[in-house]
Amino acid sequence: MGYVFGMSVKELASEIARCRLCADDFAATRTAHAPRPVLWFGDRARILIAGQAPGLRVHQSGKPFTDPSGDRLRDWLGLSETSFYDRHTVAIVPMAFCFPGYNAKNHDLPPPKRCAATWRAPVLGGLKNIRLTILVGGYAQKYHLGPAHKAGVTETVRAWRDLAPAVFALPHPSWRNTAWLKKNPWFEAELLPALRAAVRSQIDDPA
Repeated sequence: MGYVFGMSVKELASEIARCRLCADDFAATRTAHAPRPVLWFGDRARILIAGQAPGLRVHQSGKPFTDPSGDRLRDWLGLSETSFYDRHTVAIVPMAFCFPGYNAKNHDLPPPKRCAATWRAPVLGGLKNIRLTILVGGYAQKYHLGPAHKAGVTETVRAWRDLAPAVFALPHPSWRNTAWLKKNPWFEAELLPALRAAVRSQIDDPA
């Protein structure tokens, strides 16, 4: 197992699907689960959704964002399920492809760093048609923005005008962030309309 320079995106996806680099780590978590990479991208995609890592429901379904967080994210983007899951349009590439498991407090563990170190550059290198990048959560924002990443998700998202219209940073759409949304009404009033317009431009203009 290992990336070979010159692999097609389809070949790379097949290689990642067989990845078991984190098997021992996952077996030692509270959930004691086996790796199950969740892959959802194609080489023609124009919109990149860079998230954190699959949750337990996604681990079980094998399809990204099949949970309430996905419902909220699709609403933020203004996308139907059909458009959201169209691999010719949207590539969903989290910082780790597998569910990392729960800790003793029943919270998701962080994405294993070795996943991004092994697979992220090859995958992103194969997605040559991306014109809009959506960074969901702090892990993706720190990786993709580098020095432009602010001190925390709130400040990074608040500075959305510095990145738009090619890049948008979002908080995680988890129900845990409902209070955050109430404290930051500018997100729904100002950022979301601009985000939906940017998404729509890629849906309406595939050229």
